[in-house]
Amino acid sequence: MFPNDPFPASDFDSWAETYDQSIRESPVFPFDGYEKVLETILQRANPEPGQSVLDLGTGTGNLALLFAGKGCRLSCTDFSETMLTKARQKLPGAAFLLHDLRENIPQGLNQRFDHIVSAYVFHHFELDQKIHICADLVHNHLAPGGNLLIGDLSFPSFAAQEKFKGQVPDWEEEFYWLADQALAGLEKAGLTTGYIQVSPCAGVYHLQAG
Repeated sequence: MFPNDPFPASDFDSWAETYDQSIRESPVFPFDGYEKVLETILQRANPEPGQSVLDLGTGTGNLALLFAGKGCRLSCTDFSETMLTKARQKLPGAAFLLHDLRENIPQGLNQRFDHIVSAYVFHHFELDQKIHICADLVHNHLAPGGNLLIGDLSFPSFAAQEKFKGQVPDWEEEFYWLADQALAGLEKAGLTTGYIQVSPCAGVYHLQAG
């Protein structure tokens, strides 16, 4: 639990029942390009059958479902038990763990994965925290040659975000990625990172283990 938490699990518990519907019915923001973001993560990972995949903040399991279709072994986390209930219905063969990404990876996931993926989660963290989590995942939880792929709400720059913001009537201020700042910060932390802008408001970050 986090005092005065701006993103409590209870908000996502109440969203779980309608989450998939809200993605389909979303206007330009926040889910413009959602399916393409997930497909881009899958394509960049290029997984092989039997490889291990950790999906952080799995929600209702939409991203994990793509990797299951490739024959991967899945471990999925989320901090909302209700979201996990929905994901279990889609992915009966996956392992699930209740976990808040703002806390250390639990002992139950104390292994190295071929791929670590996440979609639409990291915009809840400030940039320093994003970088800290990414560095820990790459150095301590990825297998050699593994991929960390993060798809999220992301803009090329602050100017691009502000331009886009003008088109959104009900803008919510969160810690959206700004690619120019994020890439500089990740590289300063010693992480080699690629980036692709998928839609005007979303992109995919690709980090690899040595």
